[in-house]
Amino acid sequence: MELRHLEHHLAACEFASVECGLCQQFFQRSQLQQHMEAECPRRLVSCENCLVEMSYEERLGHEQTCPLAYVTCEYCQTDLVRKQMADHYDMDCYKAPIPCTYTHFGCKEKMQRNDLARHLQEFTQAHMRMMAQTLRSVSSSFTPTSHMASQTQSLKETVEQLEARLVIQDHQIRELIAKMQNQTSVVTELKNTVRALEDKFTEVEAQQYNGVFIWKINHFSAHLRNQEEERPVVIHSPGFYTGKPGYKLCLRMHLQLPSAPRCANYISLFVHTMQGEYDNLLHWPFQGTIRLSILDQSEGSSIQDQEEIMDTKPDLLAFQRPTMARNPKGFGYVTFMPILALRQRMFIKNDTLLVRCIVTTQAELNSPRREGFHPRNSDGSTL
Repeated sequence: MELRHLEHHLAACEFASVECGLCQQFFQRSQLQQHMEAECPRRLVSCENCLVEMSYEERLGHEQTCPLAYVTCEYCQTDLVRKQMADHYDMDCYKAPIPCTYTHFGCKEKMQRNDLARHLQEFTQAHMRMMAQTLRSVSSSFTPTSHMASQTQSLKETVEQLEARLVIQDHQIRELIAKMQNQTSVVTELKNTVRALEDKFTEVEAQQYNGVFIWKINHFSAHLRNQEEERPVVIHSPGFYTGKPGYKLCLRMHLQLPSAPRCANYISLFVHTMQGEYDNLLHWPFQGTIRLSILDQSEGSSIQDQEEIMDTKPDLLAFQRPTMARNPKGFGYVTFMPILALRQRMFIKNDTLLVRCIVTTQAELNSPRREGFHPRNSDGSTL
């Protein structure tokens, strides 16, 4: 190479050392693009849950605090959005440890929320004595005057009468508790039987869909109000099968909040694989075509459903065989439909939204009956 051409060659040489504009490390020019797209710790990535952009090296820390990430309650193992967990602990979780109602009177017991009622029944007498002792302490802290003397004596007599009545009530309560425990065991057994029958019925019902599932979301106006008030709205459908035997799937819908970055006020719609009865008989990962629709419930011939068709991507975790009841990874559309579009046609009727999912598995796609069926790829969004 002639010396006069050297500078021009170095400006384009694939083996020349060049600096990454993000992390300031040096690489061969031929490797720089691969580094910036897949390896650079400062490359931009989006959170799968809230869609906020950040550098790759910040992602792990963000995942530990993301308000829309799914987390599991440490007490009852319920899966919830992290933003909802504080209210769940304070109000709903039946296994969360809470102090006794009479903690201010000296009771130091803590128990699961669902054991509080029994504790209050079993320790009624003890609690009342704590209250009486507190009352005595308060009354003794005052220097009684002639005006207060008669009232104090009357109060003491009332406390003594109350304690005598509590002894009788304590025996009655113990008898009632023994009866209640016997009845509780019978009721629990009946509830378990009903729950097992309901689960069986739900599973049998899920097998009847045969790849065509209509999801009725009732009381939809309540979900819209929550969205407008910046409260997270995440809804899961019942499970359904693609056939018998077939894959078990479910749908997940988000009503994105007005403050959500890039997808504010959109309906997001995703498909999840679930553990099903026939998983051992099926080929994994799941492969096929999925048609998602929000149905126009107008009458007449001018119906215009909101519809998207996507091919599955076998290399994604969303389509692998699930290792828990519902695969936490889903596949679908972050911006499936603007929420405002719901009012442009009759998508909501009798306060009900209808979502349809039609699934065609790979075996059906290869069938001669499916000739001429050309699915359109999704936007590749996963959550």
